[in-house]
Amino acid sequence: MKVTIKTPEEIIKMRVAGRLAAEVLDYITPFVKPGVTTGELDSLCHNYMVDVQKTIPAPLNYAPAGHSPFPKSICTSVNKQICHGIPGEKVLKNGDIVNLDITVISDGYHGDTSRMFYVGEPSIQSRRLCELTFEAMWRGIDEIAPGKSLGDIGHAIQKLAEGVGYSVVREFCGHGIGAKFHEDPQVVHYGRAGTGLKLEAGMIFTVEPMINAGKAAIRHLPDGWTVTTKDNSLSAQWEHTILVTEDGHEVLTVSANTPPKPDYKFS
Repeated sequence: MKVTIKTPEEIIKMRVAGRLAAEVLDYITPFVKPGVTTGELDSLCHNYMVDVQKTIPAPLNYAPAGHSPFPKSICTSVNKQICHGIPGEKVLKNGDIVNLDITVISDGYHGDTSRMFYVGEPSIQSRRLCELTFEAMWRGIDEIAPGKSLGDIGHAIQKLAEGVGYSVVREFCGHGIGAKFHEDPQVVHYGRAGTGLKLEAGMIFTVEPMINAGKAAIRHLPDGWTVTTKDNSLSAQWEHTILVTEDGHEVLTVSANTPPKPDYKFS
């Protein structure tokens, strides 16, 4: 594992990229409502990134080993879809929950963030899952500081999610990020406190827990990208890109309307 420590110049560029990614989510928020298709959301985001921000949508044609190129500019994962949902003809309806995952490239550096959205009025169960997942992400972020370990992040997330009867997806994780979309380290969202890589100032990585209301098992769809829960239970995900600072951490994917850190209510 080779984890790059970002230079002050790189950190400046990552702050810009992170803010721009978050601003795409701010922009698209009023369009997430019953009757819109996920493909329409993708087109709106694509045009905003390319024409307004002058950024590059990182997912478009992204093709890691073993995958066909991703055909769209954002990921839209609805209800039981865990991650990497491909935008298309699916019409969002009242009560749906959807994760919009945005990654932009600005001046050669990546900003990566996602949020959960309610389509119309969510059920009590859907709202609880999304709020718990948001809090779980923040519990993990709270653990980030020099001298702490990756295991501290995963443990905090796992303890909260499993404590209320939910499950943590094991096959996908957070990741280092910078000039490359995905770098070391891998940031899993489960584990034992005090284990794993020790954190150092200058590291930048994402924290992006995927929490299922049912069991943790997943299913890959034939499109080669979309991942769903095997038991068809709901799934939620939130994501921020984080810089380890000399005295703690800094959330890089922040914009004017980024949801603030919540008051913790789950235990």
